[in-house]
Amino acid sequence: MARPPLLIPRPEGLYCPGGDFFIDPPPPVPRALVTHGHSDHARPGHAAVMATRETLDIMAIRYGDDFTNARQPYTDPTRIGEVTVSFHPAGHVLGSAQIAVQGSGQKIVVSGDYARVPTPTCAPFEPVPCDIFVTEATFALPVFRHPPPQVEIARLLASVEAFPERAHLIGAYALGKAQRVIAAIRASGWDAPIHIHGALQRLCDYHVAQGIDLGDLRPATEGKKSDFAGAIIIAPPSAFAATWAQRFPDPVLAFASGWMQVRARARQRGVELPLIISDHIDWPHLTATITELNPSEVWITHGREDALMRWCEVTQRAAKPLHLVGYEDEAE
Repeated sequence: MARPPLLIPRPEGLYCPGGDFFIDPPPPVPRALVTHGHSDHARPGHAAVMATRETLDIMAIRYGDDFTNARQPYTDPTRIGEVTVSFHPAGHVLGSAQIAVQGSGQKIVVSGDYARVPTPTCAPFEPVPCDIFVTEATFALPVFRHPPPQVEIARLLASVEAFPERAHLIGAYALGKAQRVIAAIRASGWDAPIHIHGALQRLCDYHVAQGIDLGDLRPATEGKKSDFAGAIIIAPPSAFAATWAQRFPDPVLAFASGWMQVRARARQRGVELPLIISDHIDWPHLTATITELNPSEVWITHGREDALMRWCEVTQRAAKPLHLVGYEDEAE
């Protein structure tokens, strides 16, 4: 007799019948387990949420303290109904976790979004042996090979040195990417103030409160136009289109994203200095991770499923696409 599935894809997301919960469901559900705080994975309105302490704090910052009726910080492996769940670092953003579900002699790991490039802004990815590995496929094409962040930051600092009369305005998402970029700039020896958009302030403050040193951060609204010559300013990408960006002297527009490897995307955004800095896994690290874990089956979600399906076929690995919806709001 076949054992019942541990997880099944449903319109609301990945559902665990044995524990009666969903993982990263887009619509409100009675019980949600959440991998990390990006809005395409962490939505308000669930009756109960289990996540890491940091993810719960980040959800409260973004949605207000009443984002759920009940929140349960993950601490240790927990029995929920007929299954045991555990959370393991994903290396994506602060508090991000892979969720392992185990029961009936089977173990599935839902990776959420993950990265294998170390950063001081979150715990590194932890390989978790499993029978089924559920992987993202955001950059699952062989063309996506992200350079080391230090290489891209060196390009940024060279541009700052070459154009001291101009401000450098970097687009970076408020949660995770902005802090990753700031930390990489600091690691390259830049100790001057970094100016940030107000939308980044609370999340940067939270990272600092968790012991992550981001150096001297100052509001990007203080000072006259000429004060920002030679300065580095970090803002959400949406700020590029606002009059807010016009307060800086002849800004060099940059954007930190894995998508900046696609030149057409950089041109569409009017980006002068594309910085290929990602908090998602690229193709070499993705295939190396699957090889390292060597699961019996790979489930592929939210991204470029076809190429990874083909790679699994060629390497004789069982795989299937999940075709889940709702995971593109903060893909990069």
